[in-house]
Amino acid sequence: MASLRGALYMRRKPIPATRDPSISVAMPLTLYDTMAREKRAFAPRDPKRVTMYVCGPTVYNYAHIGNARPVVVFDVLFRVLRYLYGDDAVLYAANVTDVDDKINAKAQAEGVPIATITDRYLAAYNNDMAQLGALRPTFQPKATETMDGIIAMIGRLVENRAAYAAEGHVLFNTQAFADYGRLSRHPMDDMIAGARVDIAPYKQHPADFVLWKPSKPGDPVWDSPWGQGRPGWHIECSAMIEEALGLPIDIHGGGVDLIFPHHENEMAQGLCADHAEEYARFWMHNGFLNFGDEKMSKSLGNVVLAHDLVKQVPGEALRWALLVGHYRAPLEWTGDLIEQSRKSLDRLYGALRRAQDVTSSTSEPSRKFLAAIEDDLNTPQAMAELFALASELETGDAAVRARAKGELLASGGLIGFLQAHPDVWFQGGADEDLKARIDALIVERVTARREKDFARADAIRAELTAMNVEVMDNPTGATWRIKDPAS
Repeated sequence: MASLRGALYMRRKPIPATRDPSISVAMPLTLYDTMAREKRAFAPRDPKRVTMYVCGPTVYNYAHIGNARPVVVFDVLFRVLRYLYGDDAVLYAANVTDVDDKINAKAQAEGVPIATITDRYLAAYNNDMAQLGALRPTFQPKATETMDGIIAMIGRLVENRAAYAAEGHVLFNTQAFADYGRLSRHPMDDMIAGARVDIAPYKQHPADFVLWKPSKPGDPVWDSPWGQGRPGWHIECSAMIEEALGLPIDIHGGGVDLIFPHHENEMAQGLCADHAEEYARFWMHNGFLNFGDEKMSKSLGNVVLAHDLVKQVPGEALRWALLVGHYRAPLEWTGDLIEQSRKSLDRLYGALRRAQDVTSSTSEPSRKFLAAIEDDLNTPQAMAELFALASELETGDAAVRARAKGELLASGGLIGFLQAHPDVWFQGGADEDLKARIDALIVERVTARREKDFARADAIRAELTAMNVEVMDNPTGATWRIKDPAS
């Protein structure tokens, strides 16, 4: 472990001498592994080629904000891995499911090819996630573009007697894999009930699941050795991982709802296809985003679309809201959460705005911040460290302020925050003409207050409020920001 730790930290710049020597050195990255049910020190198979795969969207509609939680969580991990190992050493694949009954139904309803539907919603998805500060994954494989690999993997499973053909279907033989259920740790009877399996007469066991099946009339079809049809959901991911990254991988991520059946089945078929011993070194799962007392889902009809929210609220505030709780814990989505997230960023950007004359003395994150984020992505503690740095920036002497500003910008930047100019943050959404008009009213109001013409000052403030402008008075005058449409 000592050699690994040295490899992790040799990429970093020397710690500036202005840092507090009492602060302990950050620990190596530790991650909670669902398979082990504990946090473990992360060690990739090859530090020069770190691989991560996360289950991506099914592109038949706009993504809801619950769909965005794993995107933002694993974007943070992507950024941390790039920081530790170098940008070029980290390969991140997030798939696109573009073969699905819902896609087919929407295409048939609109009378268009499925690609029209999937291209439309994938473009919207990528734009919406970019608004949330998510970096584009290294690879974004599509199921339709991996069909040869899917069919080849199914063929290997049949050859290895881990799958069998029956009545136009190919099914995975769960009885051929002794460790089936190891990831979810569910008894077989519970897994059968939880998966709501179809008890078809051609199945050898009720838990066996579909790798290939006939297409319904009007649905897209592909040729295969077992007849025309389309793949099952689970095999798509295994084949896309193999093609994009190669198996085994270092990290496999997704929502907690995917542990079973999707990830359980994905691992079983991936291992049996090549009689391998390892599929992923770490399995990571984020908790649900809840709306009220229930998990947010389209089937329940309790969704808030990310596509709509990014038009109403700064994406950085939504990103903050998604990370304010630990990624493994459930998170309740409320208007208050969004408002508090906006105010938190106002506080941090406000400190930077008031310190625009301070020159940073470092471009490295603080040690305490790194210790938090490398402890299983403890974003709540990492955010607390950002506020601590903002306080130092406001109250310290010149050397402390210079160090604190650099660490605040670097720490925030590591997880996707505080990279906008403070004026852009507060005044975003206003064009140049509107900014000039607001600035003129602010100056007029400051003058009125100085001359004790409070009636005129109040009238100007009311005019600014009607323009959706929030005025923030301070000892040297006033600043302003455009309020969220919903606030």
